[in-house]
Amino acid sequence: MNEGKELFAAMEPLLDAIGGDPVGADEIQAGDIPIEWEGEVIGAIRLPPLSHALELLVSRIESELGATLADLDRVGKQRAVRMLDEQGAFLLRKSIEYVADAMGVSRITIYNYLNAIKE
Repeated sequence: MNEGKELFAAMEPLLDAIGGDPVGADEIQAGDIPIEWEGEVIGAIRLPPLSHALELLVSRIESELGATLADLDRVGKQRAVRMLDEQGAFLLRKSIEYVADAMGVSRITIYNYLNAIKE
């Protein structure tokens, strides 16, 4: 992966956000996303399993808001729920429970925040 090393270094914030890992051209597996540089495959991006998608979304929201979900005030928690909803987090199984636990609130509170968003 020496070729295009600068490209992978430039992609680091994106890789952190999506939870992807760079792999060398000789390590590419099915499901990896090949990266071409000057007409040659120099490596790939390996995405994490979908089971980690919600954790990544929550982590990204926490970074954006500057605090853990549990440390946000009520308005911050409502904003976080809105952001998670906009990114499709609540389409994932058990996401309401996960977010409620992370925020230190009940599932009913999350449902109330979601209902307020939709009104």
